[in-house]
Amino acid sequence: MSKINLPNGKVLDLSQTHIMGILNFTPDSFSDGGSYQHVDSAVISALAMLENGATIIDIGGESTRPGAPDVALEEELSRVIPVIQAIREKSDCLISIDTSKAEVMRQAVNAGADIINDVRALQEPNALATAAALGVPVCLMHMQGQPRTMQANPQYTDVINDIKQFFIERINECEKAGITRDKIILDPGFGFGKTLAHNYHILKYIDEFKMMGCEVLAGLSRKSMIGNLLGRDVDQRLAGSIAGALIAAQKGAKIIRVHDVTETADALNVWRACEQGITNEQ
Repeated sequence: MSKINLPNGKVLDLSQTHIMGILNFTPDSFSDGGSYQHVDSAVISALAMLENGATIIDIGGESTRPGAPDVALEEELSRVIPVIQAIREKSDCLISIDTSKAEVMRQAVNAGADIINDVRALQEPNALATAAALGVPVCLMHMQGQPRTMQANPQYTDVINDIKQFFIERINECEKAGITRDKIILDPGFGFGKTLAHNYHILKYIDEFKMMGCEVLAGLSRKSMIGNLLGRDVDQRLAGSIAGALIAAQKGAKIIRVHDVTETADALNVWRACEQGITNEQ
């Protein structure tokens, strides 16, 4: 059982599966861009996700969809810091900051964030040292290339082993910087420099990454790996997203990052009841 002690005295208990609710405070995210243009609406949405089964809220101020443009530091800060502060005033929930910028990490944790979720795996300037100094858990995601070009022509010798080698290198760098392995979470990066075949091969063998001594996060909600397989637009990918989330959880992923919290929670609760039994007669 994996429990991560946070600097603020809270505990991230990864002996159970957590739902991470996505809160993108951006105008251009692929699925929910523009949904939260005001802090108040973002807080209402976060509280609703917590009520409906999320235990972590993941806040991002820069879209990382394919072709997404870069966002300036001050713009990203102006998007995410007020939202973190406002949610923290209303709830003691776990908050994750989805960023690659060291200064955003620093200000976000100071504002109340508990986890750093970095699609660039702490490779941007000062990110590794900053995360180590902050002492919070970090999620390292694998991405081949950069958001603008990552889907142009992704290629691997062996997608699972290649990603594992990347994680070995990043874990080693984290440990050298003072981030212990028990505070590292791995995200294989569905859709980030992967073909459709790559994505489903990763999903099939996602339990391979647990063997590296870290817990695993899976984020495939509403992504093109669902849409392209099923021929569904973004707003028609709920069933496929839930199926992917359930498969990932069954294979050991302990954090499932999703847009549709209520429906995913229902599916996971049915699975848990089957696996563990129901203690009280209904």
